[in-house]
Formats: sequence, structure tokens, C-alpha cells
Amino acid sequence: MKETWRWFGPNDSITLDMIVQTGASGIVTAMHEVPTGECWTYESIVDRKKLIEASGLEWTVVESVPVHNDIKTRTGDFKRYIENYNQTLINLGKAGVDTVCYNFMPVVDWTRTNLNYKLPNKSFALRFEMTDFVAYDVFVLNRKNARNDYKPEVIAKAKTRLNNMNAKEVEELEKNIIAGLPGGEGSYSRESILIAINEFIELGTEGLRQNLFSFLEEIMPTAESAGIKMCIHPDDPPFSLFGLPRVVSTQSDAQAIIDAVPSSSNGLTLCAGSYGARGDNDLVCMANAFAERIYFVHLRNVIREVDGSFFESEHLCGDNDMVGLIQALLKAETTSGNSIPMRPDHGHLLADEIGAEGVKPGYSYQGRMKGLAELRGVMHALEQLK
Repeated sequence: MKETWRWFGPNDSITLDMIVQTGASGIVTAMHEVPTGECWTYESIVDRKKLIEASGLEWTVVESVPVHNDIKTRTGDFKRYIENYNQTLINLGKAGVDTVCYNFMPVVDWTRTNLNYKLPNKSFALRFEMTDFVAYDVFVLNRKNARNDYKPEVIAKAKTRLNNMNAKEVEELEKNIIAGLPGGEGSYSRESILIAINEFIELGTEGLRQNLFSFLEEIMPTAESAGIKMCIHPDDPPFSLFGLPRVVSTQSDAQAIIDAVPSSSNGLTLCAGSYGARGDNDLVCMANAFAERIYFVHLRNVIREVDGSFFESEHLCGDNDMVGLIQALLKAETTSGNSIPMRPDHGHLLADEIGAEGVKPGYSYQGRMKGLAELRGVMHALEQLK
């Protein structure tokens, strides 16, 4: 597998020269400065590509070309946004960047409730705590009919939890959930998120799924002609939040996407941490089932809890069989004849980065470098056993 690293552009505190020192050879990035829905120009793509290549690295994967909410609901200015999306794909292909990761999550992108969950070794991880989320949804956001989505004992536990939180903790919880995390598509106020949530709840799961299929039908001809491999990222976490529909959470969801538009450009991002936050997703089985359509991989691990909570564990020490998954992915490369780009997804906050300014949640330098080194060791060992 090709080792890559997520980079947030020229303003990232982690420089390209620092990334070279990790041993990664590919960059995963996007034109983060371009508003969602607007076209990425060929000239700006080429300039960014040249900047990356000047450091001896390659722009391997785009993560991501974000999909505007109007496309997901097929309302407002969605036709223009689809035209812009197609032109962006044309420009990327012309510039020689051929893999695009994207997601179709409604309203909120990847979501965590605690960005500084202290581990026994005194490092810090990202955590999704169901009790805290329910406390926010039911009692802070006060979403209509939110109580119908949870069992009474869960609501009672959430109320107790909220009563034990001070104003600063409630404010921090809200910021973590709706203000947007790195690589996401922006932030919301309490009022604006309620409006967006209601729109998608009315659309429903099948409505959102059909809109995804329509979007794929509209972009796949362009992707094919531009030589672009599209790889959809799963929902994170892979279950409903705020009563919102989810359509990329399970193996059957992924199969439906592949079946809906049978194009070789229609592929998957196998995010081990996202799919793996559900105990009923067998990652090794998924890697085998979709061997020829996995175009990008995020490798991270989680420890799951009974109520749906989870935290991001050491890359090799969690509930997901990372060694088995990597073995299956190496086999998939042999089957397809293609090298799959991977990146160490997220990392613990370690050592002198703890408390430092400018460290993006989940995207510490030392934590990801540690994860990459561990994953590299597994890959090398398995390759020797072939």
C-alpha cells in the first residue's frame, strides 16, 4: 500500500518537509480555501500540485471535494453545484490527480463529543460519548421529537450528566458537535442546524439514498472520461445522529452504492475507524468483498462500548482486527493489480504537543507518525510472509 499523509494546505502547522520525515510518499489534501460547491480551477490545482511535488511528495488523493447540501437534498442551486463538481473533476484529471474521496453525510460531518479524552498513559484521544450527545440533542439543542429516538433510561442518564456539567463544559460540548472538525464542511449555529436537520429528516433515508444515486449518475460519466476514481467515505459515526438519515454505514449500504451505478470509477474509501465503530461491520469481510473497488483506505482503530460510545484507540490495539484487515487489503492489491493509498487516520495527542496551539483534533504530528510506523511494520511483516 502507498503510505500517505493528510495535509491541510500551506497554512497547516505540519509542513511538507515534516511529512517527508515521516516516511510517507503521498499527500492527501484539498483546496480547503474554496467554498463548498464552487469550482476548483485548473490553475489553482496545478499550483498546489507543484508545491507538493517540490518537496519530493506526490498529491495522491483529494480529500475531499465536498458535496453541497443542496445536492444532497436536490433543492436550491443543486444543478449549478453539480456542474461545478463535474468541472472540478475535469480539472483534477487534467492536472493528473486521479483519486477523490468524498462523503454524503447530511448536516454534520465526522462527529465527536470529546476531543481530549485522557487515556491511562496520559495521552489524549478523540471520543464519541453517547450520553453526552443525547444530553446535547434533547436538553440543549432541544430538537423536536428528539426524545423519541432514545430509550427512557438513556434520556434519564443524559439529564443527570447535563446537570453535572457547568456552563463552560456545555459550551465546549456544543462547539465540538456543531462547530465543525478538521476537514469538515463548516459550522452551524444552534438555530441553523435545527433548520438543516429538519430538512433532511423530512427527506428520509430512502430519499437521501436516491439523491446519492442521482448524484453518482450525474458525475460518473465525467469521472470516467477524466480518469478519476471516486471513493465515498462512510458515515462517521455509522449510525443516525439528530434523527438524520444515514446511507453509508454498513456493508449492505456500500454494496447498494456499487450496484446503483456500475462504473469502474464508482468506488469506496474503507475507513476502518468509521465502519469499525459498528460491531456488525466485519472489516476483513468488507475488504474481501470490495477488493476491486477499494480505492483509498483510512487505518485507525476504536474501542466500542455497549451504548454506542467509542474512543479512538492505539492503531493496533482496538476492537478491529487491523492485522487481518491489512492482510486482506494486500490481497486486494494483488487481485486488482493496483496499489491502494492508505493514511494513518487520526492519532493520539502525545508529549510536547499536549496543550500546544495549532494542533488539529485527531491530526497531531507525533500521534500519526507513531501510528504510521506501527502500520508500516505490519505491512512489511505481512509482505515478507507472502
